[in-house]
Amino acid sequence: MSDTFKIEIISPERIIFSGETKLVTIPSYEGDMGLLKNHISIITFLRPGKIKVLKSEGNLDEFFVEDGTVEFFNDHLTILSSSAINIKEIKKDFLENLNKDISEALSSKDINDHDRYILNHKLEAIKELNI
Repeated sequence: MSDTFKIEIISPERIIFSGETKLVTIPSYEGDMGLLKNHISIITFLRPGKIKVLKSEGNLDEFFVEDGTVEFFNDHLTILSSSAINIKEIKKDFLENLNKDISEALSSKDINDHDRYILNHKLEAIKELNI
């Protein structure tokens, strides 16, 4: 019996990733969450961070995400995000521009606590990418 399940990471423009996986780790608001086959059904929101996909062949793919939604039902994981990008495709100038934009937004006097929380998580996620 197989210990894999189906995963799709989808943006409005295209399917970013589709395949079989053994384990997926997502950055949810509740904390980092690991999903295996036969996990309880869930729907949750993503916070900025890294999605880790352990493929059935044993390879690891990682994706940077700023936001999105997740649904796991009947061993099918669907991640919807307009910001998901494979870490292998991220360019240094993209991160520098994002870092600059985040720093400017954090220095705003009109920022609310929710936005500050999101922006701080984006900064932490960028630091972890090591590109």
